[in-house]
Amino acid sequence: MSSATSDRSAAAEEAPRPALTVFDAVMIVTGIVIGGGIFSMPPLVAGVTGSVQWMLVAWLAGGVLSLIGALVYAELATTYPSAGGDYHFLTRAYGRDLSFFFAWARVTVITTGSIAMLAFIFGDYMSRVLSLGAHSSTIYAVLTVVALTAVNIVGLRESSRTQNVLTMLLIAGLALVAIAGAASFLGGRAPSPVEGPPAGGVPAAFGLAMVFVLLTFGGWNEAAYISAEVKGGNRAIMKALVSALALITAVYLLVVLAMLHGLGFDGLAKSKAVGADVMTAGFGPAGGVLIGVVVALTTLTSINATMLVGARTNYALGRDWPIVSFMSRWDGRRDAPVRAFLVQAAIALALIGLGTIEKAGVQTMVEFTAPVFWFFFLLTGIALFVLRLRDPLRARPFRVPGYPILPLVFVGTCGYLLYSSLTYAHSRNALHWGAYLMVAGVIAWLFARFARRG
Repeated sequence: MSSATSDRSAAAEEAPRPALTVFDAVMIVTGIVIGGGIFSMPPLVAGVTGSVQWMLVAWLAGGVLSLIGALVYAELATTYPSAGGDYHFLTRAYGRDLSFFFAWARVTVITTGSIAMLAFIFGDYMSRVLSLGAHSSTIYAVLTVVALTAVNIVGLRESSRTQNVLTMLLIAGLALVAIAGAASFLGGRAPSPVEGPPAGGVPAAFGLAMVFVLLTFGGWNEAAYISAEVKGGNRAIMKALVSALALITAVYLLVVLAMLHGLGFDGLAKSKAVGADVMTAGFGPAGGVLIGVVVALTTLTSINATMLVGARTNYALGRDWPIVSFMSRWDGRRDAPVRAFLVQAAIALALIGLGTIEKAGVQTMVEFTAPVFWFFFLLTGIALFVLRLRDPLRARPFRVPGYPILPLVFVGTCGYLLYSSLTYAHSRNALHWGAYLMVAGVIAWLFARFARRG
């Protein structure tokens, strides 16, 4: 065998390969999406919609709109399967320069900031069970990032198994919340859930309610980052996306109905800690402790899944830009981009340190990056139209039904959320962080361009 042939064989081994089942992919997506939002957004949605009927319509609409988005991503992911996910689609549609800025924002703040924030939430809840001192939350956060990074570095099989277990435990925990709501209602300890204003016309702030709902559904697009690693051919990732969204929508509706039956509409709208209120109403004081375990499981599940897909952006970026090529190495034995995981962990730990020093430092950066996220989400939706025009002969194992109507609905939704997130960031005075991030990104891009010419 020639040296060139050996090199090609080695390169083929050191790349993503199908190692996940559809069930694994469903568990990963479900774990990313079901986060702390389901324990904080229902009261906001109830307060904004003002009625039981419109509140339930908002949650159902969130599932439908997310499913439409999943169909758009299913076409992109099955047509162009890659560990780069959105980054790969944006590169194909608009070129490497624009996709570099997406990867920059994702690597430095969007993904790592989410990991750091979730780690702090986990630390806050665990500190109530066993305090580790003045900086207990920070210590738990650091240990969580280190431990889950180690699990993911061991290999894809181990990390996917961990994710499956955590996600099933999470769903079981949410089922307990549903049981608590039913127990409270059937026991006569909760008011009628239909109490509250009648449905009437569409609420004036229904759009704001949808912002809250869609934030809770956020994260399903991460399945695109594992599209090249799902067994069963290109259509398997479509099955995973649709199955995950159906499961998530069903779980959310079940939990919201449990909260509604456990507290009544007015009680739900006014609740400051809806999970704890429902569990306490259903199971007494022990329920308040139990909800802490459920929230801890929620954060661990989301952190592990976010890590798993986030490192793949680093890997894809490293393959395209020599300045960060050290992240492009794929360990074929582990089915994991080990160096990309280490970079992700290092940035997340740095943000945890910043969050400890500047109490709202990480939160402020995440608030700023929300407009960036929705901007690139919007561009990804438009990329479907661009790639259909630019690459019409490409085989498409799955095509979005109802084209172009459904993709236009998705693009319009992203545009609205971009506008809403810009307005929110401005009201929180978080946009000044944008200047720092964009300047740093431009500098990094200039260095990257120079390195590629060299």
